[in-house]
Amino acid sequence: MRFAAYLHRERRHVAVVGDDGTLHPVPGVRTLNGLLAEGTGLPSLLDTGAAARDAPPGPHVSEVRLLAPLEPASIRDFVTFEEHVEGVRRSVDGAAGVPEQWYAAPTFYFTNPHAVFGPGAGIPMPPGSTVLDYELEVAAVIGREGHDLTPERARDHIIGYTVFNDWSARDLQSAEMRVGLGPCKGKDTAGTLGPYLVTADELERYRDHEGFLRLALTARVNGEIVGEDLLSNMSWTFEEMIAYASRGTRVVPGDVLGSGTCGNGGCLAELWGLRGERTPPPLKAGDTVTLTVEGIGTLTNTVVPGAEPVTIATGRPRGRERP
Repeated sequence: MRFAAYLHRERRHVAVVGDDGTLHPVPGVRTLNGLLAEGTGLPSLLDTGAAARDAPPGPHVSEVRLLAPLEPASIRDFVTFEEHVEGVRRSVDGAAGVPEQWYAAPTFYFTNPHAVFGPGAGIPMPPGSTVLDYELEVAAVIGREGHDLTPERARDHIIGYTVFNDWSARDLQSAEMRVGLGPCKGKDTAGTLGPYLVTADELERYRDHEGFLRLALTARVNGEIVGEDLLSNMSWTFEEMIAYASRGTRVVPGDVLGSGTCGNGGCLAELWGLRGERTPPPLKAGDTVTLTVEGIGTLTNTVVPGAEPVTIATGRPRGRERP
């Protein structure tokens, strides 16, 4: 089952998307977060969707403005593809291979849940950046609260999946990570989710014997294919990622966990590292990025001009006075 959030006649709605693109609104529901907040998981969401499909249909998806399918409670973005790590390391500092420590656990960082855009939205150039990149990912969405989960238990906490574009200002990111923290402003301006939330049961037919979802991934810039990979090339399953994320803490309904960028052109920086030059060039205003994930859908956004950066003073070397 596919759920969409959308604007129609200046009102926000949540609906089940029919096979022909007809939207079946969920009565009285304005955001998917409202449904997820109940914390009852996938069976309840499927029951709600079935009831909506039996009600009178609404507009066609082509007649509305699609929004991000949910407003994330948090976004943990992982890095689970070896090929991506290899290419980006070579692009940033010329290093070869994958750090041994990377294999120890599925590393992630928290990105900005308040900078989420939906399908078709213009993506502003990050202030002060001239090296914008896309990142093709799949995101799992949590539907039930849990803590210290095992991978086996974690599967029941996934309510669905969506496409995730983790837009990255590579010049800002490279500079700020030399401090030993981050990324911060290099990842702070935009992340895109959509076009739909596809419930977890819909993708079970793609699961392989190791528990990975074998989904074809394709990235296009201005209509040209620049990346293709399989989601099953991840080094950890989503269930293993959630188990690690919930260690010593909790995951809650509406949490989003990104797979990390796929390999073989899942972002431009990886290609720059492999080719030793910035080809294709960094994204600029007017460029359109289209990400397609088998079984989930296609997410398209166009880059638009951004704001000028507000000037901030450089850090002041200080004395060592003591009270």
